[in-house]
Amino acid sequence: METDGEEHASKLLRAQTHVWNYILKFINSLSLKYAIEMSIPNIIHNYGQPMPLSQLIASLPLHPSKTSFITRLMKILTHSGFFSEHHATPNQPEVMYLITDASILLLKDHPFSMKPLTQLIFNPVMINPWFQFSTWFTNENPSPFHSENGMGFWDFAGREPNFNEVMAMDSRLVSTVAIEKYKRLFEGIESLVDVGGGTGTMAKVIVESFPQVKCIVFDLPHVVTGLEETQNIKYVGGDMLEAIPPADSVMLKYSVSKVPILGRPYLAQASGGPPLMLILELPSSGASSNHKFPLP
Repeated sequence: METDGEEHASKLLRAQTHVWNYILKFINSLSLKYAIEMSIPNIIHNYGQPMPLSQLIASLPLHPSKTSFITRLMKILTHSGFFSEHHATPNQPEVMYLITDASILLLKDHPFSMKPLTQLIFNPVMINPWFQFSTWFTNENPSPFHSENGMGFWDFAGREPNFNEVMAMDSRLVSTVAIEKYKRLFEGIESLVDVGGGTGTMAKVIVESFPQVKCIVFDLPHVVTGLEETQNIKYVGGDMLEAIPPADSVMLKYSVSKVPILGRPYLAQASGGPPLMLILELPSSGASSNHKFPLP
C-alpha cells in the first residue's frame, strides 16, 4: 500500500505523462504525413509479403546518414496501428512489416483511399489556422481559418480543384458501410434530402439500392451547379443555416453535437407527418448512433 508521499508522487508522474502525451501528439500525425508522402504503405503492400526493414530502407529516397531514423519512424507508425511487425523465425532479428486495415485505406489505388484526404488536411492552409486560436479569440474574424488565410473555409474549398473529389471519396466509404450495415434505416423512406451531399456520391448509392427513394442533394451553389440530374436525384444549391429543401427525411452525415441547426423549425417539413433526422455516425469508438429521430 502506498504512503501519502508515494501516492502524491505517483499522481505527479501520471499528470506529467498526460501533459507530455498531449504536447507530443503532433509527432504521430506528422510521422503519418511523411509515410504517405514517401508512399510507404504502397511500398510495403507491393512487396507482397512481410517486408524486411533493410528492403524498406533500400526502397526509400534517403540520405545515407538518415537510414537509422526509419527504424524510429516505423516504431511510431506501428504503435499507431498503421503497420504490424513480424519476424520470420525466432533466430531472425530483423523486423519485417505488413500493412494493416488502417494503412490499406492509404493505398493510392484503393477504391476508398483516404490518401487525398490526408494530403488536404496536412496542407499548411489547413494546419496553420490552429496557430491563430489565441489571436482569433481577441478579434472579430469569423474563424481561425479566416484569420490565417483571409477567407472562409468554404471559400477556400470552392477554389480548391480537388476538394469535391476528396469529399466524394470519403462519401463512397461512408455510403458503402451505411448501405451494407444500416440498410434498415432506409426502409420506408420515399424522399430524402442529403445536407452537404457534395456531388451526390452517397445519393447515387442510396437510389441504386433503394430505387423508390427520391433524393435531393443539397450543398453550396458552386458545388452542385451544372451537375447532371436523374429521375431520382435532384441538386439544389443553398445554405443549410438559412433553409433546407423539404423532404420526408433529412440526412446529416455528422455527429449531432456538431449540428447547430438541429432544433430550428424550418427543417424539411413533411406533408404527411413530422420529418425524420437520419443520422449516419461512424464514431471511432465503435459504439454507433445510427437512428432516425423526429425533428422538433
